[in-house]
Amino acid sequence: MSETRILVIGACGQVGTELVEELAKRFGNESVIASDIRESANFDVEYVKLDVLDREATRKVIVDYKITEVYQLAALLSATAEKNPEFGWKLNMDGLFSILDLAKEGLVKKIFWPSSIAVFGPTTPRDNTPQRTVIEPTTVYGISKFAGERWCEYYFNRWGVDVRSVRYPGLIGFKSLPGGGTTDYAVDIFHQALKDGKYECFLSADTSLPMMYMSDAVKATIDIMQAPAEDIKNRSSYNISAMSFNPAEIAQEIQKHIPSFSISYEPDFRQAIADNWPASINDDDARADWNWAHSYDLKKLVTDMLENLR
Repeated sequence: MSETRILVIGACGQVGTELVEELAKRFGNESVIASDIRESANFDVEYVKLDVLDREATRKVIVDYKITEVYQLAALLSATAEKNPEFGWKLNMDGLFSILDLAKEGLVKKIFWPSSIAVFGPTTPRDNTPQRTVIEPTTVYGISKFAGERWCEYYFNRWGVDVRSVRYPGLIGFKSLPGGGTTDYAVDIFHQALKDGKYECFLSADTSLPMMYMSDAVKATIDIMQAPAEDIKNRSSYNISAMSFNPAEIAQEIQKHIPSFSISYEPDFRQAIADNWPASINDDDARADWNWAHSYDLKKLVTDMLENLR
């Protein structure tokens, strides 16, 4: 039996759903605990209801299950947080502190916490955005993620907390529905293509954004956690990248499989968010430090999404 005991917080979300499955494959069902604020969930591993903002409840789960590693995924995403800024800030920041402080006490050995391309803003170089650059986010989600990056580095430098992070681009997967992010059109478009044969996109046709297939995102998440501590030279958050495309390009790729599919455009408030984000990301540091490598390009992603959703 593995000595690793993993707690995934926010397990019912887009990333958590697939991360729990992959962690269970690698470490065994008995080594992984899934948690979220729902009363129940359909996992092959043990599930506990947990609100990460309840510090005593979180401590109890970590102590009772002898947890060694925490993946803290609970967050309010970009578009959702804009509708409820105060709660977006509270969940995204206090949820992180809840786990960082337990690790500072020595109750947790290793933490994964995701950041996002939302940390970048209108003053950031849009193409091939470097690891270290101007960071002036304009959304509550981006502000909270950037603040979280600085706190992660602070806890590592001050108390030696082994916390690791990547900046997720837009994530596309077939095992869960969109969760309120600005890049979620690239998930919803597949559902609508198969259901109605058409899609009305909330971003303009030429809005290019960095994207990644979920299996690559899960791989990056586990890879950085499995890397030797000395290889993690960045304790704020790493850029990771796989591909960039716009709504017109993904629609064209879908039309190769569904020739009758059509797309229209009705940009909403999410367009302003997307306009402040990078079009492409430079992730040389992640590739050099812990051998990050992606597997899926747009063509392979579209084929796999349609096959699985069908």
